[in-house]
Amino acid sequence: MLAVSAALLCTTGLAGAAPVPAPDPAAEGSARVRALVSRMTLDEKLSFVHWTAGPDGGPLARGVGYIPGVPRLGIPSLQASDGPAGVRINGSRATAMPTPTALAATFDDSLAHAYGKVLGHEGRALGQDVVLAPMVNNIRVPHGGRNFETFSEEPLVTARTAAAEIKGIRSQGLMATVKHFAGNNQETDRFTVDAAIDEQTLHEVELPAFRSAVEAGAAAVMCAYNGVNGTPSCSNDQLLQKILREQWGFKGWVMSDWLATHATTDITKGLDQELGLEMVKPTDPVPDSKHFGAALKAAVGHGTVPEAALDRAVVRIVGQMERSGLLDTPPQRPARDAAAGRTTARQVAENGAVLLRNSTVGGRAALPLTGDAGTGLAVIGDSAKRPKVSGLGSSHVVPDGAKAPLDALRERAGSGAHLTYEPGIDRLGTPLTSENLSPVLTNGKQLDAGEDRQFYDGTLTVPADGEYRIGLRVNGGLAILQIAGQTPVYAADSFSETTSVVLKLTKGTHKLTMSGWAWPDRPLSVDLTWVTPEQAERNIQRAVAAAAAARTAVVFAQDEGSEGYDRPTLSLPDGQDALISAVAKANPNTVVVLNTGSSVLMPWLPDTAAVLQMWYPGQEGAGATASLLYGDTNPSGKLTQTFPAAEDSHPMAKNPRRFPGVDGKQEYSEGVHVGHRWYEKEGVTPLFPFGHGLSYTSFAYRDLAVERTADGAAVRVTVRNTGGRTGKEVVQVYLGPSALVTAPQAVSKLAGYTKVTLAAGQEKRITVPVDARQLKYWDARGHAWQDAPGARAVAVGSSASDIRLTGSLAP
Repeated sequence: MLAVSAALLCTTGLAGAAPVPAPDPAAEGSARVRALVSRMTLDEKLSFVHWTAGPDGGPLARGVGYIPGVPRLGIPSLQASDGPAGVRINGSRATAMPTPTALAATFDDSLAHAYGKVLGHEGRALGQDVVLAPMVNNIRVPHGGRNFETFSEEPLVTARTAAAEIKGIRSQGLMATVKHFAGNNQETDRFTVDAAIDEQTLHEVELPAFRSAVEAGAAAVMCAYNGVNGTPSCSNDQLLQKILREQWGFKGWVMSDWLATHATTDITKGLDQELGLEMVKPTDPVPDSKHFGAALKAAVGHGTVPEAALDRAVVRIVGQMERSGLLDTPPQRPARDAAAGRTTARQVAENGAVLLRNSTVGGRAALPLTGDAGTGLAVIGDSAKRPKVSGLGSSHVVPDGAKAPLDALRERAGSGAHLTYEPGIDRLGTPLTSENLSPVLTNGKQLDAGEDRQFYDGTLTVPADGEYRIGLRVNGGLAILQIAGQTPVYAADSFSETTSVVLKLTKGTHKLTMSGWAWPDRPLSVDLTWVTPEQAERNIQRAVAAAAAARTAVVFAQDEGSEGYDRPTLSLPDGQDALISAVAKANPNTVVVLNTGSSVLMPWLPDTAAVLQMWYPGQEGAGATASLLYGDTNPSGKLTQTFPAAEDSHPMAKNPRRFPGVDGKQEYSEGVHVGHRWYEKEGVTPLFPFGHGLSYTSFAYRDLAVERTADGAAVRVTVRNTGGRTGKEVVQVYLGPSALVTAPQAVSKLAGYTKVTLAAGQEKRITVPVDARQLKYWDARGHAWQDAPGARAVAVGSSASDIRLTGSLAP
């Protein structure tokens, strides 16, 4: 969610079907809740079905929404905040957790539960009752701007991780909202695109995580902007009633994404609550909600919407408040436990990091750093000094603090080490002087709290034609920079602390203006900086020279995953590929640390010694990175998404109907063959396979046994740590197709996994349960799950491509 102003229908019935009649509200909720709703006035009931501004300035000033409650009936107010990488409240600091891609890469349900506990505890401590998390949409599009906010290309990983996180959130008394239901797998045209998904693919790929979230106790489901098979998700009674309510038995409420409600009648099709106000800035008057406020009141009055539909929605919302204990004496809100948040953030960052490459240099592995390789470092990259904590958009959390990786490496290397630093590519640069900006802008405070105006009008003198990087650091609101003839540059602290863009400027004088607004409760501060073409070239040269003089070069690289847009390319932005190539050429002992939200191409890979994928590691990422590089922590993360080898070698490549869509429709024509399943079906070799992740130790597998059980199947294997140090291994079980099923099936799919810790030389007999659902398929003709009869091939290994043992599940 971000505050901003019919092929394949077949027999699914996801479009064109008559709405399901609204159930009698007496059939839902407890007697207590129904009695409370029956005593409400019409206006009181309406107040529950649309979020509005709170007493402190409302959704654009703090969280995303406020419901006043009914004090005379003992029903308290509700506050909601964004997620899913921490509790995001404008103007407040919270624990910035590693992004969900990092959490999923741990393959550890206990850490997912702990992650949820942090969100739950901090949400309650910061005055919230609902968090808009987790996001469980499938990682389908490698370019997806929000891939970092969700978990995996494999439905099983997403389903298990989401369920554990939701249970953690609930354990602290906070209500979880699973999103975005359904098919929100790209940002391009997200407000209007229609996802054409066949029935089997919908049920086997996109929906399992939502079902798992419902079973884990999610209080709310957020419906998506996009349509599904011809009908907007928030108007889609097949999704919201037939599947969510009738098939899964969901008892909570459905809220729209921000301004994703389409009509007042959506409340008769399964939507219970409207989220979003048409406000451009917080200084605007707070408007009524577009559909579920006065418009719904009028519709009820005219009889075009039955009041029973409104009652049903309110019963569902108040019912979840009752389940969370909010209708009794409200539980005391706890104090923030920042230390506990930091501990969990560090654990997830360490356990979710994936060692992608670790070659031998001079007779020893490049990592961990030991001896002179760890004391003579050239540290290179902007994110080594300015930590890349999170992605951009509504999931952006301002942390209590975030140490720079450069500082963490200096501390770990010790006083006798020699570390040098060069940015290589400086994303902000230096303040502009009177030579180039007239009058000079004094960086810092520009507007008082609540102000909304232009605050700078001057000229920019450009010394020569070229590409200039413009940097903006904003705190306290939004700033808009306009250089004559250029696209405006927007920067807002609700999106990111810094904004960096490259503009092609011509020699001469250009008019430059800046305007903006400040939050009602604090002033707006803006810093304007730039990097000239000459500075950029010198930065590269200095980085290469520093690398050549060092024993080890450690290069930090990042991308900019963001809500609102998909990445235009899988390459690292801002010339970072060229930087890494130049550094690796100067020093073959080059280690690359990636702070990226999803897969990236690596044309420089063969020339580097090691690559450590840290994702967006949250506020404790610096310490985790240093610990992993020096071997204080043994890497154990595994990829939950396949990394393509080239721009034209992935499931979406060369097929615009799949992505970004044609004529407003994206077609899921790959069917159930998502992620690694497509690579295996098509015989395409990826850069790194699903499940890949190296360790500083090694593991051997033996003695596979497979048997059916009352709950599905059990796969048993003995795993031995054959290396010289303690390590963790993710034992992965893949299941082949049934020869007796004619419906499409994957060549292999992940059917189970278990993470095990083993000391050096230790071995354990491991049992990996395979749930009965993994042995079924969705029968589109019968519109139901069916057992897949017959024998099934079973493969066990360390990744989808590193299979150690094979066997068979008997009929």
